[in-house]
Amino acid sequence: MTIVDLLEVTALLAAIGYLGFTARAPSVLRSVLKTASVALLALAAGIAGAPFWLVAALGLCALGEYFLSRQGETSFMAGVGAFAAGHLAYVLLFLRQESRDLSRIWEIAGLGLTLGFIALGIVMVRVLAPRAGELKIPVMGYIPIILGMGLAALSLTAEALFWVLPAALAFVASDVVLAFETFVLREDHWLRRYTPYVVWPLYWGAQAGFYLSFS
Repeated sequence: MTIVDLLEVTALLAAIGYLGFTARAPSVLRSVLKTASVALLALAAGIAGAPFWLVAALGLCALGEYFLSRQGETSFMAGVGAFAAGHLAYVLLFLRQESRDLSRIWEIAGLGLTLGFIALGIVMVRVLAPRAGELKIPVMGYIPIILGMGLAALSLTAEALFWVLPAALAFVASDVVLAFETFVLREDHWLRRYTPYVVWPLYWGAQAGFYLSFS
């Protein structure tokens, strides 16, 4: 087993281990598992000679996970900023591929998803803007960034989309569920018992999909 293989397995084990902590209160072990599950993928990608922007995106998202694993508005804002930067790094990763063609976004094959992303963005703005309070500006700024990542993924060839597009869709879905959990659902809403177990597999599966696509 190579060092890259070991890092991949450890990242997977950390992700599985974190699933049991996802609905628990912040703790050192919770933060370690949450952060390591993505940070180890970034390290493995770097050792394997993967593109710089993949390593940067994974590293920034790992940093975001650390901040979001802690309590407080300051940590939340730092996490949002790190994830926004991570999404932008993914956009650069996708758009720097030789096979990318932005016209695919508007071709028949991708037009449905493009319109779907636009409609989703409109709905999220209308639903979240009145509920985000003092976080309205960063939350509104985050929406076009995550949807832009999805659109950038659509510009890749059909072969590249085998892993990339499902990963991008899973990432968007995890952010949408997390946003509704954070800003829409009441503290005592019954769905809150299940949303963490939806968000985490979608999110980590997306990161693993990007890692497999480019490393």
